[in-house]
Formats: sequence, structure tokens, C-alpha cells
Amino acid sequence: MAADSSPRNTKRVTITDVARHAGVSTAAVSKVMRNAYGVSPAMQERVRTAMAELGYRPHAAARGMRGRTYTIGVLLDNVRNPFFADILDGIREQLEDSEYTVLIGAAGFGAEDQARTVRAMVDRQMDGLILIAPGTPRSEVLATAAVTPTVVIGHHDTSDAHDSVVDADDLGAGLVVDHLVALGHRDIALVSAAGNKAGRWRRTPEIALADGYLKAMDRHGLSDRARVHHAAYSDDGGHAAGIALLSGEDRPTAILTGADVAALGIYRAAADLGLSIPGDVSLVGYNNTAIASLAPVQLTSVDQAGHTMGATAARMLIERVEGRRDRAMRTTMAPRLIVRRSTAAPGIR
Repeated sequence: MAADSSPRNTKRVTITDVARHAGVSTAAVSKVMRNAYGVSPAMQERVRTAMAELGYRPHAAARGMRGRTYTIGVLLDNVRNPFFADILDGIREQLEDSEYTVLIGAAGFGAEDQARTVRAMVDRQMDGLILIAPGTPRSEVLATAAVTPTVVIGHHDTSDAHDSVVDADDLGAGLVVDHLVALGHRDIALVSAAGNKAGRWRRTPEIALADGYLKAMDRHGLSDRARVHHAAYSDDGGHAAGIALLSGEDRPTAILTGADVAALGIYRAAADLGLSIPGDVSLVGYNNTAIASLAPVQLTSVDQAGHTMGATAARMLIERVEGRRDRAMRTTMAPRLIVRRSTAAPGIR
């Protein structure tokens, strides 16, 4: 674990600076910071954007004036991804002997829906937020973190405003490619979420995973065979990707997916096409969720310690909420490849 640091302004930005930058009164800025009733969404957006652009962070004593609610908000895009269950278990276990209650916001994949959920959590004066791979625009997350302690799980972008818990996704992809090449595979495809460019996150888990995959393929002299297929991290997304990749003559002999839940959809697609795993195609997931080890599945997968990620995020958040630390920190998990029966040497076509 290491603290991230970047150059800071020598002159502290004040609420007056924020008001001038936003073109509003200091009273309006104060209302936004206090989540006062009656502040319009447009005013909230205007003031929060100014805070983010100026790097404004209120004094810790000012944050504490409203009192503590002992609630922690967790944002995720859906409840069907079993990896999120691992993270939530870690959060719950870390907080089970405390006074804090965890409230979950399953906001869907849309950036605006996620942003609306985050605003609702702030409006309800939750003491802190844990955002799991948020699609919310980065500027809004930074503005939110300026007034509410926040931990971002997944995204590799660093900031003085929030803490981060990430997996070394590029290394995880490299472990998979090395494993598959050692088995004799050369036509290895990656199925990854497309991500949301409008959010302006520079290094999402999907970007890091694709970078690691492409670099590993290049390291093995296989750049010309690299294929990245974008699909949602869901069973349906994986099924659609599997049909697209496995229907043609040039189908890959191995597929890496960025999530176990998508790998399950590829299992289904292979069965629909009369193909077997690993006889016709080797398959690797990511997250090493409980479903990967089920006897009928036995999915080779990258373990990124979801339970530990959740517990670490909760511990880091409470440190900030309770004023035991005021510098942003980032923790990186080291991935491990768990080999099971879904990978084998390529079959003869």
C-alpha cells in the first residue's frame, strides 16, 4: 500500500474562489456543500464542477459540522455480477462490528443514472461512498469526493480527492496469455467491456486489461492475431460475444473474458453452436467468483481478491470519515491465475 501524491497548490482554494469561478454567491456554494434542501440539480452541477476544476477541498472541521449519519453508500452498476457480491461481503465483514450501515445503489450502466444515484447518496448525508468502477463522469466524482469521503474501486486514475483500490489488471491479462501460449494457443481473443469514454476516466479496468493483453500478445510475437471484442459484462453480453467469435471459420482457439459472468455467457454460446470447452475453445474468466469453481463449470480465472478489495475499501473509507487520515491512498491487489478444467491444449480442427 502506498500513498499517492501529486503537486499541490501552495495557496488554499477558498469557498469565495469557488463562488467566483462558478459565478454564484458564497451562500449558494455553502448550500451545495451542506446538501441544503431546495438546491437545483443545475446549481449543484455548476458548483461541483467549479470545485473539481479548482481542486477545492473543504476543511475537515467544516465537513463534521453536519454530524455523522453512520451510513455508507455503495454504488454498483448491477446486482447480477457475482464479483460485486464478493466485494460487498468484504465491505460488510469489515464494518459488521461497527455502527455503520451499508446502503447499496444498483444504478445500471448509464452514466447519468449512476450520477443521479451518487447525488442521492450525498443528499441523504451519507458519511462516505464506495464507488465500484463508476461510469459517472470523473469530474463529478472528484467534486463529490471534495465534500464526502470517497473510495473508488477499479479505476486506476489517481487523485488527491479520493482513495483507490485497484487490481493490477494488466498483469492479470499477461498471466492469462502466458498460460494459454504455454498450452500451445496462438489465436487468443479478449472479450472486454467497451467502457464509457464520456466519463473521461483515463485508465479504467477495461483499458488496463486490454493494454496487458496486447502487450503480452506482442511479447509472444502474436500481435497480428490479437482480437479485442467489446461486450457487456453480463451473461447476455458474453453470449452475444461468444456467438460472434465462435461462428466463423477463423474462430479463436482461446478466449479471455474480463468477468466470470461474461464467461458463463460464452459457455452457453459454445453449447448453442455445438462446441465444447475446452475441446474446441479454451476459456478464461476474470474475478474468480464462487461460480468459477462449481463442478460443472470449473472455469480457469484470474483471482483479484474481491473480498479483500471490499474490506480494504471499507477500512480506508472509515479512516477518512473518522479523521484518522487526510491524504489519499491507493492499494493495488496482485492478481493470481487459478487454473481449472476450462483451459487445455488447442484441439485439432
